[in-house]
Amino acid sequence: MAEAGKARIIDGKAVAGTVIDTVKKGREALLAAGADNPGLAVVIVGEDPASKVYVRNKGLKAEECGFRSDTHRLPAETSEEDLLALIAELNADPLIHGILAQLPLPAHISERAVINAIDPAKDVDGLSPVNLGRLVSGARAEALVSCTPAGCLVMAKSALGENLSGLEAVVVGRSNIVGKPVAHLLLAENCTVTIAHSRTRDLPDVCRRADILLAAVGRPQMITGDWVKPGATIIDVGINRIPAPERGEGKTRLVGDVDFDSAVEVAGAITPVPGGVGLMTIAMLMANTLTAAARAAGRPDIAEAALA
Repeated sequence: MAEAGKARIIDGKAVAGTVIDTVKKGREALLAAGADNPGLAVVIVGEDPASKVYVRNKGLKAEECGFRSDTHRLPAETSEEDLLALIAELNADPLIHGILAQLPLPAHISERAVINAIDPAKDVDGLSPVNLGRLVSGARAEALVSCTPAGCLVMAKSALGENLSGLEAVVVGRSNIVGKPVAHLLLAENCTVTIAHSRTRDLPDVCRRADILLAAVGRPQMITGDWVKPGATIIDVGINRIPAPERGEGKTRLVGDVDFDSAVEVAGAITPVPGGVGLMTIAMLMANTLTAAARAAGRPDIAEAALA
């Protein structure tokens, strides 16, 4: 663990770039082995502005990796039945190896029904009960791991090295999307893991125990520097938009769940917001697509070697 003082900033762009470079090399090896080019299909329903930006960025990154990239843009009034029919078509398409339904979906469509409909072998978002179950049961090598938690682990290792064994990790947040999966990833690395949340008694004291403090609670700047163990590594998953009157009337800015200015004075390493975990999520989506394509071709060793 790093010494206390001004923290090293974990550069999400640089770490994500390293992952993308390995994905590109893995794709080249896969094609050289005679396999199909990895194919990613993203489905977006409606006109949510943030979702449109995310989908565009995912498509651009897939194209940068050399993947086949298909985006299906459906109107907000699309029925659940029609969406599930599209998912079934993509499940059956041998040239599509990864399927992602962009969340949130319109209120009349069950997100759980859509996630459950995606073939677990193509569930590159890693959100299906099958993939979550494999992770929880210790069969990580058979799972497609949820992208944001997987990216958090890569960032932690970029700061602390490959061996996290024996470190104490505190995860603040218990969602199925981040909190629970990342806790199991850290357990698999032989960390001692505590999942904390809004009902945790003396939450600041629990956070102060952490060698690795991962914030995924969705409350802007909730975790302050006096909650941080000197020299700890902080992975901030939060993306919150707050008023920024100093930038002008009606202006806003993005902040994490950690109060960066106070935490950076105590931690050993910290991810910024923006510029941190968010960039890793798309990089790990590309890594999962490569893995899915390699498994479909009967060559999982190619992805394993590239992403090791």
